[in-house]
Amino acid sequence: MSSDLLPAIAAFARVAHHSSFTKAAAGLGVSPSALSQTMRSLETRLGVRLLDRTTRRVGVTEIGQRFLLDAQPGLATIAAAIDGVNESRDKPVGLLRLNLSRTASDILVVPHLVAFLEAFPDITLEMSCDNAMIDLVAGGFDAGIRLGENLAQDVVAVPLGGQHRIATVAAPRYLKGLKGLTAPQTPEDLKSHRCLNARLAGGIYRWEFSQEGRDFDIEVDGPLLTNDGDILMAAVRGSAGIACTFEALVADDLAAGKLVPLLQDWWPTFPGFYLYYPSRAHTPRKLRVFIEFMQSRLNA
Repeated sequence: MSSDLLPAIAAFARVAHHSSFTKAAAGLGVSPSALSQTMRSLETRLGVRLLDRTTRRVGVTEIGQRFLLDAQPGLATIAAAIDGVNESRDKPVGLLRLNLSRTASDILVVPHLVAFLEAFPDITLEMSCDNAMIDLVAGGFDAGIRLGENLAQDVVAVPLGGQHRIATVAAPRYLKGLKGLTAPQTPEDLKSHRCLNARLAGGIYRWEFSQEGRDFDIEVDGPLLTNDGDILMAAVRGSAGIACTFEALVADDLAAGKLVPLLQDWWPTFPGFYLYYPSRAHTPRKLRVFIEFMQSRLNA
């Protein structure tokens, strides 16, 4: 294989990841038209069609998917070699790509984001927030952050931030406006209330509770179902109903009296979040310093 194909193959991987010439071109620092021409030249050299192009999006053909799957390990090896060169520099540098849930971003990273960027100005941090579990290698990510219970067994996992509780909360105005009802005293009482719920990657969330060593969950019903945590919290703060969320996300609201804790004796505790990455001998320095920085901040 001619070595001049390598940049085009790497560009193809970026187009496949974004399903967009515009987004991929922006990341590569070239124009969409130039990138499109690069892809056509690559297809001509290989003698196959790698991409399906429409006016709205770019898709990968079946043979393109197979080619990408075979090419990804080689691209990852080259990226690791470049990281190895960067290891010899005085400062950690390069693009650090993280895939994490919105909740992990809000609880763990965002409070310390500016401090990290100031401490390591030569690292460009790319955060892709996605509630679905993805293949880090296929997506071109250095690491991910998820709850420990969702992780595969073949990854390196580093705990971040310790345990977390799931809180059940409502706005004072919602509780004051109850007609013929009182605030729930047991989880079963929630079935008579307006419950605002979340759709997760695995389906609609069943609210989890724990008491005296017994863990259980219940199905709730209500006027709102969303996969966006910001929408959920805006609704509960607006008195639309009761919500279940991470205690860390509502700690300030609870302290200020903007939200009221409910069913505290039943709030379950989870092991918490983990930063994880593919099991391999070489861990890029940019990732190591991120892990060390976050651990120092979260464990302080």
